[in-house]
Amino acid sequence: MSVDPSVIAALRAALAADPENIGMRLHVGQLLLSANLAAEALAEATEVLNRQPTHAEGLKLAELAAEAAGDPIRANGYRRLREALGMASAQNLIESSLGSVPEPPAKAEPMRMTHRGGDEEEPEEDEGDIAGLRAVTSDITLSQVAGMKDVKQRLEMAFLAPMRNPDLRKLYKKSLKGGLLLYGPPGCGKTFLARAIAGELGSKFLSIGLTDVVDMYIGESEKNLHRVFELARRNKPCVLFIDEIDALGRKRSLMRNSGERNVVNQLLSEMDGVEADNEGVYVLGATNHPWDVDSALRRPGRFDRTVLVLPPDAPARAQILESAMEDRPVNKLDYQKLADQAEDFSGADLVHWADAASENAMADSIRTGTVRSVDMADFKQAKKDVKPSTRPWFETAKNFAVYANEGGTYDDLIAYLKSRRWM
Repeated sequence: MSVDPSVIAALRAALAADPENIGMRLHVGQLLLSANLAAEALAEATEVLNRQPTHAEGLKLAELAAEAAGDPIRANGYRRLREALGMASAQNLIESSLGSVPEPPAKAEPMRMTHRGGDEEEPEEDEGDIAGLRAVTSDITLSQVAGMKDVKQRLEMAFLAPMRNPDLRKLYKKSLKGGLLLYGPPGCGKTFLARAIAGELGSKFLSIGLTDVVDMYIGESEKNLHRVFELARRNKPCVLFIDEIDALGRKRSLMRNSGERNVVNQLLSEMDGVEADNEGVYVLGATNHPWDVDSALRRPGRFDRTVLVLPPDAPARAQILESAMEDRPVNKLDYQKLADQAEDFSGADLVHWADAASENAMADSIRTGTVRSVDMADFKQAKKDVKPSTRPWFETAKNFAVYANEGGTYDDLIAYLKSRRWM
């Protein structure tokens, strides 16, 4: 389907002024999907789900966009969540009429998992495990994370150094348990940073999201969350990474039913280690909307340390662009000059820009019948359609930084906004 780019541009401008307009965002996502811009459509769907994690139309758009983008695993996750939420709604109606809850289906037989690309065999899953989830070894370290000098320094002093020095840790009675919340605009590398932290600690890495926990049967979501923590405890030292923590740990005052509130209560209980020892389990949460995270999760002993993950600086942007163009035919690309033109671009924006420039060169090669390399002109042409996605986030975040900065939660964000003269 042919979609006028000016229409999409106009709608995006309107969205920048009203980023919380879910209906408009869904419409933009549907137009992008119709225009075969699946990755951009998926980004819009993700923004919808960041604001309303159980939004049916948002989940459907995310499913279709992920499928079109060539990510069937992610598409299937959105589909399963959408179906689970739909069946849960129907079940609630049945409960209110009949006062009965159907029994959950019998569990599948335990399955044997193996490492991908290796000969070592994992032990059979316990009956309480969630199929498909496993703790893995991370081979990424902070040295492989582009830029983020201030973030690395803060992580080193507040989190990593005490973990690497057991004698000092014992002297100062520093516990091996705790939580760290990574927040910032989307696409800036929070997940990659979490993997790098696991690599620095030499620990296992276990990553979960909303679709790994939410279940259509009452009480099963809480059980799934307990199984996740038990898996982390059996593999400690382990970094347990909860992506989009605002979806699982959303403010209970904003929730519409007791089932969602029970999941938050279960998460609080697991982080406190009420029934088990969390020593050696490091819980990392990532969110684009820290203001939506329940305040009980932010108290000492839970996510008591917060790190702002900002868009990459100029040297990091150059490194990301160079990495994105690796193994592609290039012709005299000045990555630093390109980086200077991409202020406020997230890492995801930069990769998208590189992809768009490569598409220009490929289309030209098809037209002429002669293969040519990607050059600076291709990036210049591509930049007309690729804009930084972080500014709307900062516009929204500024309001919370100014009016909801209890205890100095957003001091780092305020300092950054002032350095950019945005407040």
